[in-house]
Amino acid sequence: MEVRTTTDLTSQIYTDARMIRRTVFIEEQGVVPAHEFDGSDDNAVHFVAYVDDKPAATARGTLEDDRVHIQRVATLKPYRGQGVAKAVIQALIADPQFTRATEFYLGAQETAIGFYEKLGFKVISEPFMEAGIRHRMMALKI
Repeated sequence: MEVRTTTDLTSQIYTDARMIRRTVFIEEQGVVPAHEFDGSDDNAVHFVAYVDDKPAATARGTLEDDRVHIQRVATLKPYRGQGVAKAVIQALIADPQFTRATEFYLGAQETAIGFYEKLGFKVISEPFMEAGIRHRMMALKI
C-alpha cells in the first residue's frame, strides 16, 4: 500500500480521489453532488491510498491557522476493514505541510466514531446532521 498526495486538481491522484468520493458519498450514501464537491478542493491537500496501484481510500486536509480540518474520508467497499483509511489518516497527520498543526479535527459520521477513537480522536460535540447523515465533531490534539 502507498499513500500519495497532491494539491494539483489536474493530477491523476486528484482524479482518483474524486472517483472514490463519488462512489462512496454520492452513489452509496446519496449525498448531493453539489454538497460533495463544494468548491473547497482547491484549498486542500488530497491523499489517496493505493493498493496494488489501484485507488482504495481518500481524505483531504485543509490547514486553518494551527488546525487541520480533515474531510472527505472514504474507502471503496473492497478495501474496507483492511487498514487503508487508517493509513490515509496517519499519512495526513504526518504530512510535512501540516507540521505546525496543534490539532486535527473532523466531522465524523456516527458509524465511524469508533474508527477515529482508535486513532486518538475524541468526540467534542453533540450530534448534528450534515448531508442527511448524523455526525459528531472529533478532534486530535498534537
